[in-house]
Amino acid sequence: MKRMTIYLILLFTAVMARGETIELTLHPSKAGEPVQAYHLLVDSEKLTDTEAMPLYEKAIQSMSSKVDLKQISDWLRRPIEQFPQEKAEETIQKHIESLRYVAQATRCKKCTWPEWKPGTDPPETNGYRDLTFVIRLWARLEICRGQYKNATVAMQTSLGMAKHLGQAPTIIQTLVGAAAAETTCREIEQFVQGNDAPSLFKALADLPEPFVNMEKAIESEKANLKDYNILTRKLMEKQLDPAHDRTRLIAKRLDNHLNALQVVEAIRHYAAAQDGQLPQTLSDIKDMEIPNDLINGKAFEYRRTSAGAILKSAIPEGGNERDAIDYEIVLKK
Repeated sequence: MKRMTIYLILLFTAVMARGETIELTLHPSKAGEPVQAYHLLVDSEKLTDTEAMPLYEKAIQSMSSKVDLKQISDWLRRPIEQFPQEKAEETIQKHIESLRYVAQATRCKKCTWPEWKPGTDPPETNGYRDLTFVIRLWARLEICRGQYKNATVAMQTSLGMAKHLGQAPTIIQTLVGAAAAETTCREIEQFVQGNDAPSLFKALADLPEPFVNMEKAIESEKANLKDYNILTRKLMEKQLDPAHDRTRLIAKRLDNHLNALQVVEAIRHYAAAQDGQLPQTLSDIKDMEIPNDLINGKAFEYRRTSAGAILKSAIPEGGNERDAIDYEIVLKK
């Protein structure tokens, strides 16, 4: 149990939000244009009956060399105009076989995770972490090149893997899934700023909620305490409750991030229909249904500024500013 707690702390650190204002320079784009549909998960009609787990295992085993997470992180922190496209391409090509396997895995209907036995170490997740970084690098490269269809395929792959991880039996695996989905949100932030980037409004609206359901893994962890005497079990449950609450908050924060991005796309749609003007209030957007802030059940905070607009979420109970969404929006006319 001590080992599991350590792993949870590490994962909480890994999926914490940035806690800073994100500047978005948006280009107007109507939802539904171009006619070609964009999806952030593979269409259910295109899913295969193949089992995903062996493909994920092959993807991890096929990593041709150690993934330089520090280097990739440095590249991803750079502005788009400073992104090293040639070096990113070289890195992606080193791991192209792994990317092919994981892309196939995310197109499978079934992902049967091995059962985890209480008292043993948590499942190994480093391979999925490495895949997440390489897939994100792939998405960023396609965005930089203006290859938006290819970028959505990369993001489909990341979100498909995240969704499968969210069905796994342990909390640490579901947290890795949430982290993978969060990194995709950050690439969507880059995507919507691209010149002539198509709208992802419908693609975001079609995603399931919750995207990662933590409850199954939480209940599984609680069930693993059944062999302890009642006093020990009560004590351990009390110790785990804060971790479980934080896990739920991470899942809710992810869903809210996806909602906020949908609002961003609604703002782009409004600007395209109103000669490049931002709405004065979100209620001005009348031709599409936009989601509320999941934290307080109300509309996201939105206000115009001299430069553009601010879009913010509420701070969740038990969280802080790092768990809130804070966008500063400027419109490129």
